[in-house]
Amino acid sequence: RAIGVQNYLEEAAQRLNSVVPVRFTISSRTDAGVHALSNAAHLDVQRRSGRPPFPPEVLAEALNTHLRHPAIRVLRAFRVPSDFHARHAATSRTYLYRLVTGCHRLAELPVFERNLCWTLQADCLDVAAMQEAAQHLLGTHDFSAFQSAGSPVPSPVRTLRRVSVSPGQASPLVTPEESRKLRFWSLEFESQSFLYRQVRRMTAVLVAVGLGALAPAQVKTILESQDPLGKHQARVAPAHGLFLKSVLYGSLGAASCTLQGPQFGSHK
Repeated sequence: RAIGVQNYLEEAAQRLNSVVPVRFTISSRTDAGVHALSNAAHLDVQRRSGRPPFPPEVLAEALNTHLRHPAIRVLRAFRVPSDFHARHAATSRTYLYRLVTGCHRLAELPVFERNLCWTLQADCLDVAAMQEAAQHLLGTHDFSAFQSAGSPVPSPVRTLRRVSVSPGQASPLVTPEESRKLRFWSLEFESQSFLYRQVRRMTAVLVAVGLGALAPAQVKTILESQDPLGKHQARVAPAHGLFLKSVLYGSLGAASCTLQGPQFGSHK
């Protein structure tokens, strides 16, 4: 039974009648409950002798025809060099985390925002303090303090290129009456790659700063401790507020283009 995005995609790809089973290599794997506004993957389709390669538009249409999950769609397919790798070739990944304040009971949250943001039982956040704290996370560091166990990596060193805390927007389907007392906030994190649950744990610490439980300078202390089991850094923001926003690639040889958005490539 298909249980994840990759499973559904590969189940649909079985209908392509490839000589060898089609396997999708996804650029980024997300936790259960995390959303993906966009993602990228590569796959090889080997057709029978004498059959031409699928045109990209036909491949995308065929996959969408056989996809059994209404929330998954292939928006674009294109040919890439045979050595292209969706995960290793990515030069940038951006995650968005959505918060809402002013909502003291879950019933007050508009139905179109359910499971799409972290509802904080507070009327406001000290955004200036959060922005100050976020500066301590920028750059190249050992992010062990923000890594959850369960996904071993050769090195916990990552380079956080951008982190921002700014006012966000409610869903356009939310009425002004519903959102009158609510304030939405967006946190964005950009890096070539992230550690397991790194974004959700950094978010939890920044929210603690915004609520006054931590001072901005303490974020630097937490980072330098390299201790993932401390009182504050062990907290993990809920999965449902997190979105994989974009995956970027640099030049693709002759294609010489930058790819962004939920694109899936075929190169055979």
